[in-house]
Amino acid sequence: VEFACGIPNLLKTDFTDNIGGGIDNWNLRQPLGVVAGITPFNFPVMVPMWMFPVALACGNTFVLKPSERDPSPSLLIADLLKQAGLPDGVFNVVQGDKVAVDALLAHPDVQALSFVGSTPIAEYIYTEGTKHGKRVQALGGAKNHLVVMPDADLDQAVDALVGAAYGSAGERCMAISVAVAVGDVADRLVPRLAERAATLKIRNGMEDDAEMGPLVTAAHKAKVEGYIAKGVAEGAKLVTDGRGHKVDGHENGFFVGGTLFDNVKPDMTIYKEEIFGPVLSVVRVHDFAEAVDLINRHEFGNGVSCYTSDGGIARAFARQIQVGMVGINVPIPVPMAWHSFGGWKRSLFGDHHAYGEEGVRFYTRYKSVMQRWPDSIAKGAEFTMPVAK
Repeated sequence: VEFACGIPNLLKTDFTDNIGGGIDNWNLRQPLGVVAGITPFNFPVMVPMWMFPVALACGNTFVLKPSERDPSPSLLIADLLKQAGLPDGVFNVVQGDKVAVDALLAHPDVQALSFVGSTPIAEYIYTEGTKHGKRVQALGGAKNHLVVMPDADLDQAVDALVGAAYGSAGERCMAISVAVAVGDVADRLVPRLAERAATLKIRNGMEDDAEMGPLVTAAHKAKVEGYIAKGVAEGAKLVTDGRGHKVDGHENGFFVGGTLFDNVKPDMTIYKEEIFGPVLSVVRVHDFAEAVDLINRHEFGNGVSCYTSDGGIARAFARQIQVGMVGINVPIPVPMAWHSFGGWKRSLFGDHHAYGEEGVRFYTRYKSVMQRWPDSIAKGAEFTMPVAK
């Protein structure tokens, strides 16, 4: 919101005086009109805030279609905006499932759509939206890696991995789901991760000391446990098994404990696919070059991190890695509001990242104006009363 409040400065463009024959050339950005945002269940306030503040500040009206799994926060946002004085019809909420989504994709008044969710749905939104002539930014899935170099501060790396892999029960697109252990660091890393994963405080998420809560639905719990079984079947070493975790007083809750695999290979399902749960896979590689190659070959390119004390390695990593958001000794490199959020490869469909200056470009059209004024307009003008003309 603070970033969007600076929109007068962000909308400033260029002016070239007298390019020839009294002609000036200047540019401006104009709003698209009606734009829409389709958002996921996991951050029902934060993700819409990536979209509508910039969209509204640029002069558009906004339609929010939240996840049907948690519709209430969107209504709270709408109520707060109304209390703040936003006119009716400027910010709108449409509840529903795929029927509502398809209606937005096809409606001729909707000029652009933003989406955050899984890659299959992101690809569908992008394909259908562009087919109907709309501008689309569709942020999809991820398989975020964290590289641990032999010279890394292991205390920091372990803390980072535990928080990034198991925070929010792994149900976030910036979760770290693969630890890439370089050289002999794996033998020191895995036992410490196993100890931390086994002692996570898994509770009702409303309790003050909870470190991890339940998954979103029973169906998703079963899906995550299915991935764990698949990892075992394909030969990965299950170090810590989170299946069957029970929480006192919530025995029927959708809980999966922190799960850790070792000796995971690139051809295994748990490495290739986004699990969206508290499952961390350790992949062992020989050197830095192998780590970079491993990550660059993955179909997703959302976020990545490298823990090292070597500035040369850090510099090379930031430049060689084919991923949209990079952290150096930072586990979840989510950009600040004045930068922009978005991945590469099959983690993003469309040409624009979310929020920041990229968001301003997405929610506006660029126009060039060339103008010349006739000289006669000022000739014979009189500016003394009472004959000013």
